[in-house]
Amino acid sequence: MATFLGIDYPTLWFLVVGALFSGYAILDGFDLGAGAWHLFFKKEESRRIALNAVGPVWDGNEVWLVIGGGALFAGFPVLYASMFSAMYIPFMLFLAVLIFRAVSIEFRSKEKMKWWRNTWDISYSVSSILMALLLGVVVGNILWGVELGPNHDFTGHWLDFLNPYALLVGVTTLALFMMHGAIYLAMKTEGKLFAKVNTLLKRSIIFFIVTYSIVTLFTLIYLPHLTDRLHENIALFVVPLLAFLSIANVPRLVSKGKYVMAFLFSSLTMSFLLILVALELYPVIIMSTVDPAYDITVYNAASSENSLRIMLNITAIGAPLVIFYTVFVYKTFWGKVKLDETSY
Repeated sequence: MATFLGIDYPTLWFLVVGALFSGYAILDGFDLGAGAWHLFFKKEESRRIALNAVGPVWDGNEVWLVIGGGALFAGFPVLYASMFSAMYIPFMLFLAVLIFRAVSIEFRSKEKMKWWRNTWDISYSVSSILMALLLGVVVGNILWGVELGPNHDFTGHWLDFLNPYALLVGVTTLALFMMHGAIYLAMKTEGKLFAKVNTLLKRSIIFFIVTYSIVTLFTLIYLPHLTDRLHENIALFVVPLLAFLSIANVPRLVSKGKYVMAFLFSSLTMSFLLILVALELYPVIIMSTVDPAYDITVYNAASSENSLRIMLNITAIGAPLVIFYTVFVYKTFWGKVKLDETSY
């Protein structure tokens, strides 16, 4: 099998797709978290400031989801077909709330009636919460396993995805995004609104630590096979250790008012947790609960080596452009939010 820098092409593409979805989780995670807090702000001005904190960047953040989905389709067409077939209902729900969230942001400021703005505020907050929950449910089902039969066809019922473990991972994901979003809002607000956000931030840290502890305990008890790779290679324990240290650093930095660094460690927490998921599963991507012979792996789901090689060349050109655009936008809109006539 051909390799690039000592890594075979299916594994390398697996890393590329993982990096893209990690970028999406970090970037869209904070504006989903900010949206989840939206209804906690009672004043019109506070809601406008919170909305304008994510206004210039939310749509650019979702570009990472589009690129990640495209990379998944191009690199692992078998996985793409099986996963979207098996998780059709969750993904359609995700698409629906994604549309409602975008419409809510754009429509809210079009009219000044209170009922109009309240309606779209509710739509924006609820859709943000549901998006975070559904993303976590998908990850939870990937860890738990999916009822895949011959030819990787889904043989279960769509309600199987609402299993307790997947729902628990969904709530933990929501808690993580709410913490991430509260940190971002703390960086973008001032005065009384900042004080309000800071209070919500401290609550979200507790919320996340509690849910993360429960899901970790649940995983160790009911899914002990996920730690097999870590036991085989003790050096890999550095990943959960780094995740733990990143989580522990967030409340420490928040207590010192170092919100930029807290945001960095919140982002690192997401990265390390996703790396841990990849390590626990690799080379399997989705486990079959019917028979291990039906597992979807990086090798039986990948495109041809020639296709992967060509797409990596395209990625090498396109990825720096996306990163440059992202950095440029965030640098342009850096600092506290100030409302003006162009604001939402």
